[in-house]
Amino acid sequence: MSTENRNPVSASPASPLNIADAMRRRSAIEVNPRFLQPLANGGIRLLILENISQEAVSAFRALGFHVDHYKTAMTEDELVEKIPSYHAIGIRSKTKITKRVISAAPKLLVIGCFCIGTNQVDLNAAAAAGIPVFNSPFSNSRSVAELVMAELIALSRQLFERSYELRNGIWNKQSKGCWEIRGKTLGIVGYGHIGSQLSVLAESFGMRVLFYDVINIMPLGTARQLPTLSALLAESDFVTLHVPELPETTNLISTQQLSDMKQGSYLINNARGKVVDIPALIEALKSGHLAGAAIDVFPHEPGSNGPGFNDNLNPWATELRNLSNVILTPHIGGSTEEAQRMIGEEVAQALSKYLGYGSTNGAVNFPEVDLRPITAEQDTQIRICHVHKNQPGVLRQINEALSPYNVEKQYSDSKGDIAYVMADIANVSRADVSKLQDLISSTDANILTRFLS
Repeated sequence: MSTENRNPVSASPASPLNIADAMRRRSAIEVNPRFLQPLANGGIRLLILENISQEAVSAFRALGFHVDHYKTAMTEDELVEKIPSYHAIGIRSKTKITKRVISAAPKLLVIGCFCIGTNQVDLNAAAAAGIPVFNSPFSNSRSVAELVMAELIALSRQLFERSYELRNGIWNKQSKGCWEIRGKTLGIVGYGHIGSQLSVLAESFGMRVLFYDVINIMPLGTARQLPTLSALLAESDFVTLHVPELPETTNLISTQQLSDMKQGSYLINNARGKVVDIPALIEALKSGHLAGAAIDVFPHEPGSNGPGFNDNLNPWATELRNLSNVILTPHIGGSTEEAQRMIGEEVAQALSKYLGYGSTNGAVNFPEVDLRPITAEQDTQIRICHVHKNQPGVLRQINEALSPYNVEKQYSDSKGDIAYVMADIANVSRADVSKLQDLISSTDANILTRFLS
């Protein structure tokens, strides 16, 4: 990758600081919170990749953080070389945070996924290193749901085929195989934030909505939940997928499921690339069993814009590209200005709250712990954030270390092998802070200990 693509992007001085303002206004009616700073280092450094919202970058800088912002993703080798000096990293879906990357990041405190998914991060390795991971589980839900509605109409009217023909000078006005979506049945697999919003939009177009989910969910409108995936596939004119990438969802739609679908039906996948067995889908399309498909996500995707979606990346790419009435888009489900702004706000605020207050509310791999803020008037208080192995006796050791001091508030929780305790103590001298840090950090269960003031 050329070095020209790696020039950091500077934030505009005129960029709005909505996130920073929101942080400062947080709970302002009740308290005047103090944004805390680490006692142990000379400043927080953030590495922000993949052209994440400039507004988020500006907000980080407004809070006093040093931010290096790049437009592109980085490879594992590039990250291993780059990441050792950073305390936080923000990525989207293309950058992979592996165990090797985490091992090369001795200062790393937190990871922000500025997207819905977190499968690009080794969550267990991050937790074991005391690093919470935050994401944005629903900020782009509306954008994805609207894209599905557009694809429903484009597929049912063969819109892409007619447009392509006319761009090549061919006038081909026809109605054969073109349908209204009114009165048709939409089957939604996964009735979460996106699936439920899509349900409402589809009903407003006069569609009948069915859905399948692994848990029982109260439907919106007149949507109806079916007990099995095969039942949904057999009844639906259109099937759209909205599930996470998990071992149990890999090839969720394969040869058997495609054969269960109605003759002449359509498949839409805006979820994760490994959810659909693409070679099986190609066969179902070539045989005419399916009338069309829209695919926005793929098992392997290029790391940057430009040429690269070819058979070297996915061995079936050329064959898929040559099929008629197949809409292929480059993972743009959440790529709207509105969605990226909201994702930037949500994840930037989560990272800022962890770095400045120690809060892990919303972390996907970590115990969720929070304390009310230390106010500006409570200038003698410090906050201890202690990540440790979830084993007996740790709280006793911590409380013994804190026993000479007044503990204003304390809270702890655990998740799997990881536990996290936060405590605010008052009237502690700088000499006491050093002694306390040595005491707590030297316990056999210690993973990561931060002191904020």
